[in-house]
Amino acid sequence: MDKNSKIYVAGHRGLVGSAIIKNLQSRGYTNIITQTHDELDLCNQQAVTEFFNNEKPEYVFLAAAKVGGIVANNTYRADFIYDNLMIQNNVIHQSYLNGVKKLMFLGSTCIYPKNAPQPMCEDSLLTDTLEYTNEPYAIAKIAGIKMCESYNLQYGTNFISVMPTNLYGPNDNFDLETSHVLPALLRKMHEAKMINAPVVEIWGSGKPMREFLWSEDMADACVFLMEKRDFKDTFSTISEIRNTHINIGTGIEISIHDLANLIREIVGYCGELYFNTNKPDGTMRKLTDVSKLHSLGWKHTVELHDGITQMYNWYKNQKGTL
Repeated sequence: MDKNSKIYVAGHRGLVGSAIIKNLQSRGYTNIITQTHDELDLCNQQAVTEFFNNEKPEYVFLAAAKVGGIVANNTYRADFIYDNLMIQNNVIHQSYLNGVKKLMFLGSTCIYPKNAPQPMCEDSLLTDTLEYTNEPYAIAKIAGIKMCESYNLQYGTNFISVMPTNLYGPNDNFDLETSHVLPALLRKMHEAKMINAPVVEIWGSGKPMREFLWSEDMADACVFLMEKRDFKDTFSTISEIRNTHINIGTGIEISIHDLANLIREIVGYCGELYFNTNKPDGTMRKLTDVSKLHSLGWKHTVELHDGITQMYNWYKNQKGTL
């Protein structure tokens, strides 16, 4: 990418998209295109067609998606599969039709089977049953990976798929119904601290293990791969090319129990934590194998304690606008 290349970041207001824009700007990229949902509904095929025909972006970061935690994924199953499939199909297809030089499709490590061997390597894809609560979202993201692979193989495009682990950072979603576990815990403990609540309830046993990546690290990995690597770098075989996606994570895990206590320490909440075992745990372990990412030349820099501390400071400064 040249510094004046026309770059479209889909989903620029989200956790990942906003971090990608910040990273691009810090590297000197100046021709970045964004559209709010009101300006461009990515589920609308005609609108997306007109946008690409008019703007002709050279590079695309497809970070737009309908996302949420266990409750949202399990409750709005139809919305999650429909919206994500429509967004992907429209943006990826129009990128092909309009000669986009390179596209990056962002998914999630929930694409892997519920009982995938740990840590989860890229070759675990489609080897077993998915976690039920987020199956519609996972299927949509798997379809996105296969769409990028298929367009590359049939049409010679240069579309890369990356699968980030659990992300957290500035511009995260703190809505308790739709957020992921880390921002939800941070908000709960902050609010409990403010009113001196004696107990904070946490869903599940606390036993599941999770991996977390600072969103700005994720953005740095995305821009690095767009600048330095191509589709041809994501596989080593010349027959049955598959599983070309790239895990992006730290390769380090922590239990929800220990995460909650870490957040309690950083927030300064002095009450008790109640782990409600009547609520679902979700997948018990989700650790990514980041060997492929490391071999491509990138490694994370922000460790969990420092990241949560930065996030909490951001949350307190932004609280009035959330």
